[in-house]
Amino acid sequence: MMFALTMMVGMLAGVLPSQVKNPTIWADVPDPAIIRVGRDYYMSSTTMHMSPGLPIMKSRNLVDWKLVSYAYQTLGDTDELNLANGKNAYGKGSWASSLRYHNGTFCASTFSFTTGKTYIYTTKNIEKGPWKTISFSPAFHDHSLFFDDDGRVYLITGAEDIRLVELKADLTGPKPGGIDQIIVRNASKVAGGEVGLRAEGSQLFKVNGKYYLCNITWPKGGMRTEIVHRADSLTGPYEGRIMFQDRGIAQGGIIDTPDGQWYAYLFQDHGAVGRIPYLMPMTWEDGWPKVQAPEALNVKSEASGIPAIVASDEFTKPQLPLVWQWNHNPDAAHWSLTARPGFLRLTTSRVDKEVVEARNTLTQRTFGPLCSGTIRLDATGLKDGDFAGLLALQGRYGFVGVTRTGSDLFWVSVNAGSGSPKETARQPMKAKIAYLRIDCNFMDRKDEASFYMSEDGKSWTPFGEPLKMRYDLTHFMGYRYGLFAFSTQSPGGFADFDYFHIGDRTLDRS
Repeated sequence: MMFALTMMVGMLAGVLPSQVKNPTIWADVPDPAIIRVGRDYYMSSTTMHMSPGLPIMKSRNLVDWKLVSYAYQTLGDTDELNLANGKNAYGKGSWASSLRYHNGTFCASTFSFTTGKTYIYTTKNIEKGPWKTISFSPAFHDHSLFFDDDGRVYLITGAEDIRLVELKADLTGPKPGGIDQIIVRNASKVAGGEVGLRAEGSQLFKVNGKYYLCNITWPKGGMRTEIVHRADSLTGPYEGRIMFQDRGIAQGGIIDTPDGQWYAYLFQDHGAVGRIPYLMPMTWEDGWPKVQAPEALNVKSEASGIPAIVASDEFTKPQLPLVWQWNHNPDAAHWSLTARPGFLRLTTSRVDKEVVEARNTLTQRTFGPLCSGTIRLDATGLKDGDFAGLLALQGRYGFVGVTRTGSDLFWVSVNAGSGSPKETARQPMKAKIAYLRIDCNFMDRKDEASFYMSEDGKSWTPFGEPLKMRYDLTHFMGYRYGLFAFSTQSPGGFADFDYFHIGDRTLDRS
């Protein structure tokens, strides 16, 4: 069966099963920043309002990535980040990060308009930590942290007019009297025409004594485009050209291998699944990077087809695996892995109108082209007006779950595909155990989620209306599976989740 599934995935993508396909990760991994330390590659990405945040992934081949750490557990303690007092940080939080290794220290940096700060996280051990936090104002937009050969350190930041800002040696803020100047003006002009998206997403590299500044831009009427400027001196002058312009694949950086090969690692906006990374072979011509974007790569992979940045969970370990992130900062007093061993317990702490207001929604990524998420839920602890279940999380969300009305339990499905939540199905429950499933179809950007219920986890019944998934800038991320419980009347009820299973089993049912 597994061979048949692998063959099917390969045929759907137009490549042989033995080949590594692009996109290398068909899941939401935007704004990738990559470094190599020896034979190990590390990558950071953007997860915005999720906690913990600034994920760190590791690979030995630039294709098979696994989560190894987060630079921070919480970005800050504000109403927006806590999803409190009617405020939220959807689509905000922390954005594009930078990742560096300098003098035995790993540095992961980011910024946040939510807090108005720039953050630099440092550690000697990128996989185990601990991480030290440095923060200062202002928030330097889409910056690239850069250590030059003379030991001086800088941020390259801004949009369209790209600025170089020198930092103190201890990274605690801009250096008084240090360099602070624009090094590239009107960076987008090298792409031609009027600008739709101003040049941003700076990543700076030094190769063979030259400085290379990579940015994304988007000419009006065109597509997302990666541009590059180079100079012999850090302060310029810089000359620029288009680095890559095909299928809207742009924003990221470049990386070399121990044997001297070069790659560009950029992402593509791919509908509801999010922003997905492409690994593209790169050569140098006359000192300029030349990028190719093949469908298949000559890279040996040990992957099964399901990205290692998602995983099933039986909730039997004392800590949550790294694949999980909370929607906003969690409320530690109202979730537990020990209250009922072998279960995740979510306890309601307040009254909310809808699921996107609820705290302690536990999430992980969906993935393409097809994926399926399943839970087993014990609804015994729900109170009158409580809802619990499995969620396809974005601005236009949908869920399948259980609700209690008085002494009775009901299967329920809610769909916010129109922009407002609408209950599309309700049916009395005979038992207190619910099996719930959401299948996501991202094939050819169909972007549809289907909802199912089961009394035994074997026989499944479609329930409610399919959700037309849409990438919504209010959340600014691909759809995620979410385990949730919230109250619409009085807090104190709880839901026990026995497991979460994720896979590509929809291939069996297509």
